[in-house]
Amino acid sequence: MKKILYREWRIEGSRYWGLLGALASVTGIGALAALYMEHEGHWVTGMTNQIVWGIPHVFAVFLIVAASGALNVASIGTVFGRTPYKPLARLSGLLAVALLVGGLLVLVLDLGRPDRLIVAMTHYNFKSIFAWNIFLYTGFMVIVIAYLWTMAERTVNHLSKPVGYFAFVWRLALTTGTGSIFGFLVARQGYDSALLAPLFVVLSFSLGLAIYLLVLMYSFRMEQRPLGDVLFQRMKNLLGVFLSAVLYFTLVYHLTKLYGTKYQGFESFILVHGGIYSLLFWVGWILVGNLIPMGIVYHPVLGRSRAWVAGACGLVIVGGLATMYVIIIGTQAYPLEMFPGQTILESGFYDGVEGRAAGYTPSIPEFLLGLGGVGVALLITAVGVRVLQFLPESLADQMIDPHAKA
Repeated sequence: MKKILYREWRIEGSRYWGLLGALASVTGIGALAALYMEHEGHWVTGMTNQIVWGIPHVFAVFLIVAASGALNVASIGTVFGRTPYKPLARLSGLLAVALLVGGLLVLVLDLGRPDRLIVAMTHYNFKSIFAWNIFLYTGFMVIVIAYLWTMAERTVNHLSKPVGYFAFVWRLALTTGTGSIFGFLVARQGYDSALLAPLFVVLSFSLGLAIYLLVLMYSFRMEQRPLGDVLFQRMKNLLGVFLSAVLYFTLVYHLTKLYGTKYQGFESFILVHGGIYSLLFWVGWILVGNLIPMGIVYHPVLGRSRAWVAGACGLVIVGGLATMYVIIIGTQAYPLEMFPGQTILESGFYDGVEGRAAGYTPSIPEFLLGLGGVGVALLITAVGVRVLQFLPESLADQMIDPHAKA
């Protein structure tokens, strides 16, 4: 591979400032929504005593999982020695940090008392997976920033490979920890499964790569930088492999649940009788998020069209949000079985509605807060590529593959 040069994103000032203004507006609206919910209280949201994690958590977990997957592009070049992917590593690291910051901001602002974060940072309960994740998330940012430094600074280039290995292991631990937040909750029939950890890992691969591809194509197209078919086709095919892995772990997860008698009621709820949750599972998670993008990616004609592949990436993102909605909210909506095998005759709270699915209607402020996290992630990315050298000047075929025809 020829020597790759990096330089800042130099699109026209008016277009850049327009993009920056749009992203800042989305971020500002999200901040105002968070302030409104903080001032008025959570009664203005759709969340209840049964649905305690709502749409903001869907966006937050989506962004955190995607952050881990975005770094996978850098890991392919460093850890697995795939030379064509090495020029993509800098943008991969920037996008990983940006997505994680956006997700964590949504998570913190959705707590109801963001000021209580100080308590969480000074008092740790190491029996809690949440406490573990504080170290995983902050450590991830520190390691990725160090990884970017080793790639950009010539005097420490020799450290890029060991730091890259460390970042790869840490990002797997981060995604495993995020999936384990749900997998360790034995009280909920939809959680309580070790398979959620690997499912979240493969989800991170597909979501992170889909977002990365869209950002790469947009940034190169806006400045007319060459993006050759050699690298593009490699990443497109890799996305198809990741989507296949997601389908596989989804199948294994639900077959495992169906095998156990105590989980069959939940499976019937999610797969058949769950209303919006069953619809989102089959249409959002399976069809839009996996089968249609796979069909586009592996189609002999559509798979060569960048517009169609970009559309497939967009569908993967929409499907990923639907997946998180089903996993996070759908599982909470299923009635909590407090005393298995027993009949509750009387209760002091929520009396007379045992066995019914909990209702949840997302509010506008919740959506705006989630979109604000997306705005933060894209805003950091837009500023980063503008002021620092994260983007290669060219990814043309002859730059990546010396045997390619000019």
